[in-house]
Amino acid sequence: MVSGNLFHCRRNSWPAEEYVGRTALQLLDFDGGSPPEQAWRRRLNSHANLLKEFSVTFMEAMRMMSLGLRLWSYVREEASHGRKAPIDPFTKEKCKPSASQGVPLGGMGSGSISRGFRGEFKNWHIIPGLCETSPVMENQFSIFVSRDGGNKKYSSVLSPGHHEGLKKCNDSGISSWDWNLSGQHSTYHALFPRAWTVYDGEPDPDLKISCRQISPFIPHDYKDSSLPTSVFVYTLVNTGKDRAKVSLLMTWANSIGGFSHHSGGHFNEPFIAEDGVSGVLLHHKTAKDNPPVTFAIAACETQNVNVTVLPVFGLSGEGHDSAKQMWDRMKQNGHFDRENFEAGTSMPSSSGETLCAAVSASTWVEPHGRCTVVFGLAWSSPKIKFQKGCTYNRRYTEFYGTSERSAVNLVHDALTKYRIWEEEIEKWQNPILKNERLPEWYKFTLFNELYFLVAGGTVWTDGQPPVIDEKPSPGSNQQKSSKRGTRDTKQESVKDNHVKLTAEQVTNGGDLANGEEQSVSKYAAVHGPQMAKATNGLGSQEPIPYLLSKNGPENVGKFLYLEGVEYIMWCTYDVHFYASFALLDLFPKIELSIQRDFANAVLYEDRRRMKFLADGTSGIRKVKGAVPHDLGTHDPWHEMNAYNIHDTSKWKDLNPKFVLQVYRDFAATGDMSFGRDVWPAVCAAMDYMNQFDRDGDGLIENDGFPDQTYDAWTVHGISAYCGGLWLAALQAAATMAHRLGDRPFAEKYKLKFIQAKAVYEAKLWNGSYFNYDSGTSSNSRSIQADQLAGQWYAASSGLPPLFDENKIRSALQKIFEFNVMKVKGGRLGAVNGMTPNGKVDETCMQSREIWTGVTYGVAANMLLHGMEHQGFTTAEGIFIAGWSEEGYGYWFQTPEGWTIDGHYRSLIYMRPLAIWAMQWARSPPKAILDAPKVNLMDRIHLSPQMIRAMNEINVRKIAPDNRCFPSSAFRCEC
Repeated sequence: MVSGNLFHCRRNSWPAEEYVGRTALQLLDFDGGSPPEQAWRRRLNSHANLLKEFSVTFMEAMRMMSLGLRLWSYVREEASHGRKAPIDPFTKEKCKPSASQGVPLGGMGSGSISRGFRGEFKNWHIIPGLCETSPVMENQFSIFVSRDGGNKKYSSVLSPGHHEGLKKCNDSGISSWDWNLSGQHSTYHALFPRAWTVYDGEPDPDLKISCRQISPFIPHDYKDSSLPTSVFVYTLVNTGKDRAKVSLLMTWANSIGGFSHHSGGHFNEPFIAEDGVSGVLLHHKTAKDNPPVTFAIAACETQNVNVTVLPVFGLSGEGHDSAKQMWDRMKQNGHFDRENFEAGTSMPSSSGETLCAAVSASTWVEPHGRCTVVFGLAWSSPKIKFQKGCTYNRRYTEFYGTSERSAVNLVHDALTKYRIWEEEIEKWQNPILKNERLPEWYKFTLFNELYFLVAGGTVWTDGQPPVIDEKPSPGSNQQKSSKRGTRDTKQESVKDNHVKLTAEQVTNGGDLANGEEQSVSKYAAVHGPQMAKATNGLGSQEPIPYLLSKNGPENVGKFLYLEGVEYIMWCTYDVHFYASFALLDLFPKIELSIQRDFANAVLYEDRRRMKFLADGTSGIRKVKGAVPHDLGTHDPWHEMNAYNIHDTSKWKDLNPKFVLQVYRDFAATGDMSFGRDVWPAVCAAMDYMNQFDRDGDGLIENDGFPDQTYDAWTVHGISAYCGGLWLAALQAAATMAHRLGDRPFAEKYKLKFIQAKAVYEAKLWNGSYFNYDSGTSSNSRSIQADQLAGQWYAASSGLPPLFDENKIRSALQKIFEFNVMKVKGGRLGAVNGMTPNGKVDETCMQSREIWTGVTYGVAANMLLHGMEHQGFTTAEGIFIAGWSEEGYGYWFQTPEGWTIDGHYRSLIYMRPLAIWAMQWARSPPKAILDAPKVNLMDRIHLSPQMIRAMNEINVRKIAPDNRCFPSSAFRCEC
């Protein structure tokens, strides 16, 4: 926990007055129009530089050549089936990534759209696992101002005109619009989930404009936080001497990004809802039989605001108004015809045709007067279809139904409830923002890193089994119907021939190794053998256990999020280990739901064969007792372990990470029901790891290949990282067993902990830090930034320290002095590996990278041990390199890591959510704070037999273990 004064860390480097005039800020301080004191800021005319991607060295490329060839072949094979491989470094986006991102739109799990800081709508993540990065330039807000009886007019798109997607020639499309905004006097202010764009006299010198973007991301609100909608609140202040007629325009293309608007079959229709809400519905027919999407763009009509619509316009003007004709009409009249509301449904678009719609809201603003105009956007895609066949209903359908037309109700509720959302958001954020002891950069970066929970490809289902669409046979008069169930009979029966579970193990717990394995229905595994008998084994309509597993007293649905938009795997568990602090702090019921999914997965086996690309060998997809690397890609929950570089059933970090996360969540929530439900999986996960204790000393050994989250960094023998995680897991498992009343297990793992701790310290402690591993390779004495990951989790969970406090602080200080400060003076974060002579460890690609999430985790560990200056300085390096104006431009797309020259790897990545571990360190949950200050390990009394065994261990001479394990699965000596 942090104590003491942090004024020495505080940086007042982002005052709003440096970006917006003080007078403008005061004038806009009306109805929330003025941006907050703490926010991430940019001028709209800032250059959005292209980002530089990392490259491997010649030696790294040679070592990975075989892997690269196998991966290339696998990518092509997946493409032949119309699927995208989970990892594809060969296919590059047509739209090169640039430093142009901003706060994304919408709640969690219902598809997301990002909005760049200059106003462009981009990074369309509507279809699961597919991100269309290019902006749709037809989607804009624009303004038309008329003064002095029409003698003075201003019109402009409210976005600078220097976009790559904008043609410069004169035509009837959007290039004909007035792109008059320079952006020199316009600024963007981001504090997720809100953002402010302030136009200080642009395009009308006598008009101050603020656009406030609001999305329903509200901690502990499991309803509104699932809604696919956003609101744009325009605050207008007339500083002139004459009244101004101001018309704001929202234009939207019938598109979900990329070239989807050219596919044809799309149509629009106007609507009028209650409470003055009116607009246009844009019905989008998706390709490849994906579920349809309906957008709603709307504005709220009031006594002072008049709303009109143009349901259809195009770029060419064939059959309806062109973009140029629409613009000219707005310049002349400032509104559309009221009769347009009676237009009805448009004709479906033709292939290659772009269909757009517009909503206008006009008002008069008196001299020195103020006015508010509110627009809303919603998108309804109630079903989620994965590429291998399963379709689910999204979480928000629990409240709005499964009709695409629910977009009307979604946008209506957003326009009428956004003030309540803002009150809840401010109630959540203000205690942190107003804490004078915290560095200013930390306050807004803490919130802004949460962008990933919206933009990271999140999927949130209603928690029910998949929906089957039964299509009528040719010639049949029956209508298509939907019902709950699994996929088609053939596919399910083939799959379950490969699924084996030990029913007794699942229902009653016990030692996985001693249970008699038998083929049973997955449903029986969860609900008991009687159900399997009653249904004669697996039936075609049999429910799927992952969706029927216990979800606590309240069903909050099932939640998935990607490892990253470039690594398309759901809930990658070794990375969730770092990111999960954000979910546990803000949406604990979602975090427990994810842990229940993995607890079920531990006891599941999938015998289908898969090829591992690192060495070309093959094995079964999911080994019973092993924690899966991920929940899958194209068929999550049913086809796990989409990652196929290594055989992750041999990884040494996944099982300990599962036990540590389960215990932390158990301790933080005090949920005994959760603890009892997942306990059999904890037992199985711990017992599974015994096979990796080769010499019976209680400590697991790594097997001479990259068998952990650093999957290019080879480990030999005992490692600081995996060994430390194992020590912490032993302590967590023993303590949890004690709290649940499982005395034999508690004794067993307390003894193993005592045994393993002595070995770990004897083999790895060198007087100032823990060596990378116990081998004899060139990097065995390297200083790994993440060497104390196990201790970090122990401290975060209220467990006793694994080592003496002086050793912990010594190792953290070494990391700070070497991994942090010796790399550009601490302005990049913590490099993963550093040699004892102060040089970056160049052993492999990952040893020389700075990982953003690991840096935040190391900083959190420093805070937990009273090293406030070191902790905030370490984390500030990520802010400087990634978020500051002098950095590399990674805001709202924080990558997995970067090299010392700032070249990124894997943008929009899960692990940086670990910044919330820093907040956890500062403010632990009440259940941990109020827990008795007693070492529960001391309360685990060992039986006489255990004591005799321990005495034998204590007198055993522990010799240095310099063995290497030659069976490398990666074929490179790192």
